[in-house]
Amino acid sequence: MGPMVSVRDLRKRYRRVDAAAGVSFEIEGGEIFGLLGPNGAGKTTTVECTIGMREPDSGEIRICGVDARREPRAVKERIGAALQTTAVQDRITPREALALFGAFYRRPVPPQELLDRFALADKADVMYETLSGGQRQRLALALAFVNRPELVFLDEPTSGLDARARRELHDGIARMKEEGRTVLLTTHDIDEAEQLCDRVAIIDRGRIVQTGAPADLIGRSTAMPTVHVRAREPLSAGILDGLPGARDARSDGIRATFRTSEVSPAIAELASRFAARGIEIAELHVQKATLEDVFLELTGSPFEPGTLNPEP
Repeated sequence: MGPMVSVRDLRKRYRRVDAAAGVSFEIEGGEIFGLLGPNGAGKTTTVECTIGMREPDSGEIRICGVDARREPRAVKERIGAALQTTAVQDRITPREALALFGAFYRRPVPPQELLDRFALADKADVMYETLSGGQRQRLALALAFVNRPELVFLDEPTSGLDARARRELHDGIARMKEEGRTVLLTTHDIDEAEQLCDRVAIIDRGRIVQTGAPADLIGRSTAMPTVHVRAREPLSAGILDGLPGARDARSDGIRATFRTSEVSPAIAELASRFAARGIEIAELHVQKATLEDVFLELTGSPFEPGTLNPEP
């Protein structure tokens, strides 16, 4: 059995902007796969082309073994999608919306079952315009499930949500995997990608620059760990000078940070200096390389949402 999703050399250009410039990736059945990149990197364009909402300029797309460009209707019967914006009328209720969307499929899930699953039963018969941001996002997920999808596409599903709504949505995404579904998740939230995804593809300026499990990408990175230290009293000037392998050292009052390729020798030397000056260490920890470090290493630019060309 082949991959659940196979995208080969996907290209989409808008005027002078290559929103997708030869994007290629595969998603295996039952995994949560993340497209990780800043706003404007090409995530949404890639998803919209993959699910048939936009016609790519070129490229091959196969979903569940079906040629998505030649048989889009067959593909739509097997997938669900929750995009950044969901076109739902303000004066429609969640129950009515689920019944309406379900009418387009051969085997829809009963609305009440979806209302219960996505914690919307108490809002089933109120107008959409009265729903909170989190409730609207849960309804978008419910709508994506009306056709019992094997594969679910989620485009920035937690954008704009508060902490509680984000956690609830994360739990819902994890449940999809437990049920054996395959999930493609786009995000510009590095922590979210590391927490949820089995594998991620880092995308920048319309190109996939690296793919792998978050831990593997971090493990292959040459980015140096960062040492954070907090003292009981103010640090003296120059106390970080000349630590083994140290770079980007800085201190501010009782706190100091530095990066180093020689963690153990650097910490040992720092502890010796503290002891010689009678300074007590209140807190010390070492932070390994992160996905953000990987992105910086691969692209040469900081991971800052909104700094790239905006997606059409």
